[in-house]
Amino acid sequence: MSRKRPNIYVVNPGSTSTKIALFAGTKVVFEEELKHSRRATARFDNVVAQADFRRRMAADALAEHKVALADIDAFVGRGGLLRPVPGGIFKVNRRMLGDLSSCKYGEHASNLGALIIWPWAQSTGKGAYIANPVVVDEMADVARISGHPDIPRKSIFHALSQKAVAAKVAARLGKPYEKLNLIVAHLGGGVTIGAHCRGKVVDVTNGLEGDGPMTPERTGALPLLGFLKYIAAKKLSASESARLVTREGGLLAHLGTNDCRRIEAKAASGHRKFKLVYDAFIYQVAKGIGAMATVLAGKVDAIVLTGGAIRGPMLRRQLRRRVRFLAPVHVIIENLEMEALALAALEVLTGRKRAKVY
Repeated sequence: MSRKRPNIYVVNPGSTSTKIALFAGTKVVFEEELKHSRRATARFDNVVAQADFRRRMAADALAEHKVALADIDAFVGRGGLLRPVPGGIFKVNRRMLGDLSSCKYGEHASNLGALIIWPWAQSTGKGAYIANPVVVDEMADVARISGHPDIPRKSIFHALSQKAVAAKVAARLGKPYEKLNLIVAHLGGGVTIGAHCRGKVVDVTNGLEGDGPMTPERTGALPLLGFLKYIAAKKLSASESARLVTREGGLLAHLGTNDCRRIEAKAASGHRKFKLVYDAFIYQVAKGIGAMATVLAGKVDAIVLTGGAIRGPMLRRQLRRRVRFLAPVHVIIENLEMEALALAALEVLTGRKRAKVY
């Protein structure tokens, strides 16, 4: 392989797949999505136990492209559920690995990113990094206050995606990200909406714990007393209630599917229930964007829409119509997460940035 540019191996674990990519500098050498069937993962007691299994698959894929681990200059993985951290790139260390493997701050497939790449870094002597994990916390103090002192609002969101698309739009506008006020809405399996004020996400909906709009399979914010009465009537345990909020709500609960492509197609064909519920989903996202405009005191340079659901033309059209009075709307359809991870590692390798310590 050419050694003119640093070789960076990117690993991005999700619930049913692991995305991998090899970059030579900023150029993609190859990119793949390794699928994991429910049967293959069911034999593991928990997500973290899948690390060796997924690592072998990722190593085999690298070997199939005739690339040795020794050829890699840096390994970078998706960041998982850790203690709150500022935005940026972090060098994987044993404290981080301990928190991820014990699921101290929660269990999620993203915890596997650092766990997968760490043995490779140890065997080759190269660096292992994560960047902008979901727990990036730059919230203003006033945004943390909820209606009860024992239940503060938390910053858990699509930090990697949001920061990447924000940087892309800043480049389009010809201004530094740190000089702009942006509202970024990531619309995927989870939905998060963030107010980016001069390079910091000062407020954001918590897409993991029942905040903001409903999503394809999450409830989002609910009428609280109604929710409490519901779980009491159904005699749901804490874990069952959490599953209802995070896996069995939203569009799935209303329509029996979380496939936004199917839902939009049926809504566009005139199916009354699908259209009403899909309109409500779009309506709630628009409300969330409007709320973040107040966070920025109406001084919004651009609204950025991204995530898998944004591929739907009906969704794009309706959202634009509802929020374009606030600021120009930019749509980023492509997924920039792999590129963002590689770029973060490249900035460390070239000395432009220093990796933070967890």
